[in-house]
Amino acid sequence: MRNFEDKVVLITGGADGIGKVTAEYFLQEGAKVVIVDINQELIVSAEKELKEHGTVIAIQADVSKKEDTKKYVEQTLDEFGSIDVFFNNAGIEGKVAPIIDQDIEDFDKTLAVNVRGVFLGLQHVLPVMMKQEKGSIINNSSVAGFMGSPGVAPYVASKHAVIGLTKTAALEAAPHNIRVNSIHPSPVETRMMRSLEEGFNPGHAEEAKGELARAIPLGRYGESHEIAKLVLFLASEDSAFITGAQYRIDGGMGAS
Repeated sequence: MRNFEDKVVLITGGADGIGKVTAEYFLQEGAKVVIVDINQELIVSAEKELKEHGTVIAIQADVSKKEDTKKYVEQTLDEFGSIDVFFNNAGIEGKVAPIIDQDIEDFDKTLAVNVRGVFLGLQHVLPVMMKQEKGSIINNSSVAGFMGSPGVAPYVASKHAVIGLTKTAALEAAPHNIRVNSIHPSPVETRMMRSLEEGFNPGHAEEAKGELARAIPLGRYGESHEIAKLVLFLASEDSAFITGAQYRIDGGMGAS
């Protein structure tokens, strides 16, 4: 039996990496999936690939913009009539530089996507789920939501903020049978990490990757499919009594 048969799943940042793999897993479990991404070329390609696994539509949108957020929620409802699961996943890494060398424009952009984008998603999806009196929301934060990391202050600040949004939304949504949780991955084998590796050690990205991997007790990066499985658990009835929680999926980084 497929656990998400005919459920409607909305995923931001769904054109590649964790978002795309999670979309594939939900489709294999019978869900109807909407992927949202800012990159038009990438999202068209992802939609084509994902259609091999089930019913999926792609929407180009900038999650940091209110009108775009309203658009992707309305288009999802027009197409499928409900939203059962929302994976609030879109995010960017920002510039790698010490605080004293960070540009305010880059700081603002990083928080616009990673914090305002999460906030707007909650603001527009929660009323839909409140009307339904059910739903599960998973916000993608990071291990950087729990700790500092030199060189990526905007990213770290944004991921800390996601925890606050998650806890507040969970309390506000609980009376409506809606659960809101956050996940906190370590470095994962994605495009984002390739960018960060180069930023941490320009011209020597492989060395940077080695150092980052050695900081993970299990000795390696996570894989997108491993993160996706946690998202599916938190979206499922198997986690029916879990809300307002922060789930590390970090190879043991939080144990020290």
